[in-house]
Amino acid sequence: MNRLAVHNPATGELITELPADDASSVAAKASRAHAAQPAWARLPLENRQACIERFRAGIVDELEALALIMTGETGKPISMSRNELNGLLERIDFFLAEVEGATATQTVFSGGGMLEQIEHLPLGMVANISAWNYPWFVGGNVFIPALLTGNAVLYKPSEHAAMTGLAIARLLHAAGVPGDVFIALIGGGEVGAALLAQPIDGLFFTGSHATGVKISQALGPRLVKLQLELGGKDPTYVCEDADVQNAAESLADGAMYNTGQSCCSVERIYVHERIHDAFVEAFVSTVKTFKVGDPMRDDTYIGAITRAPQLDVLDAQVLNALAQGATLLTGGRRLPGPGNWYAPTVFSNVHHGMELMREESFGPLIGIQKVSGDKEAVALMNDSRYGLTAGVFTPDEARARQLLAQVNAGSVYWNCCDRVSPRLPWSGCGDSGLGLTLSTYGIQAFTRPRAWHLRQA
Repeated sequence: MNRLAVHNPATGELITELPADDASSVAAKASRAHAAQPAWARLPLENRQACIERFRAGIVDELEALALIMTGETGKPISMSRNELNGLLERIDFFLAEVEGATATQTVFSGGGMLEQIEHLPLGMVANISAWNYPWFVGGNVFIPALLTGNAVLYKPSEHAAMTGLAIARLLHAAGVPGDVFIALIGGGEVGAALLAQPIDGLFFTGSHATGVKISQALGPRLVKLQLELGGKDPTYVCEDADVQNAAESLADGAMYNTGQSCCSVERIYVHERIHDAFVEAFVSTVKTFKVGDPMRDDTYIGAITRAPQLDVLDAQVLNALAQGATLLTGGRRLPGPGNWYAPTVFSNVHHGMELMREESFGPLIGIQKVSGDKEAVALMNDSRYGLTAGVFTPDEARARQLLAQVNAGSVYWNCCDRVSPRLPWSGCGDSGLGLTLSTYGIQAFTRPRAWHLRQA
């Protein structure tokens, strides 16, 4: 039997070895899910809602233990693991409250003996290849509405969050979701490849752009519904009339929260030349207050880098910036000791010829660029192949709206950043992906419409 070794990224120690899937077990699990889905879809919606309500209660009962599991295998600071689980409860509540209205049959025309209606049917058997940086958030955005709308789910957690994936499956099954309706698949890329070969009715992936392209190429000829939540290089512009201290503190958190390992982390900051120096000073001062240390400690803010190869990416971006004349203000190096550690790193005097302003960093690394005004800021914000989020700091709402209307991004922020709401769709453009999660649109994403033309005899 294949085994998956789970290591603690903060210490390098082996936590456990888990039984892993192979191509034959993936095919067998897909067969079981396919067979189980019709009965699940025939259940009244309130029965499926009751299962998710019990799942929610299970999370509340075990929240601390679940947070410890997530921190142990990902290196996320324990306070942020708790935040993720508590935040998930609001998302579950949203899905439970909105699913009935979002999927109710709609009458769009009635007259002259003709009735026209739109029915929302489940896709069938969907595959969910999830991520390690927010395993409960990212997975829950998919498998909760998928289950509520009557789909079976083949859930492949990241190999860096496999223990969390198994905990999700255990709690769902204990809540009454049949074992063959939600099935976890454990393993690395080879298990994901085996999953793509199954007769799935939809694929929902969160991860890197490179992997997303490979998935798209594999599934394209089969015309399977595809949703790809990929990376970002998220910019924010700080206008000359912004509150410097507030903007610096907010953006330092937006850049460094979860050790910078968020798709919507602030990754590029543009500051009007009139306040640039004051902003940089306040920003660096804030970053220097962030405690780096044991992720299990309540006061730790910067935890471990989950994937060791990402240290090489950060090193390369730092060296590239230094070689082109950027000013290193703090950090810029790996930290000593076992595990995967990188110092919070801030550069000024950067430009778009540098990798750290063009390629996703996905770590505690940020560049701050001086701009002459709004026109230059918008041009630089759009100078990216990504389009996930973007923000503007200014007390002038009309100005912010006018600026953000010109920016290519799925989500835009005024005087805030690094924020996700269950009520708003989460989507991107360009290399940030296809499709969406969250909002009522993110419920309907797991259904297919059937058009009814009904004429009285």
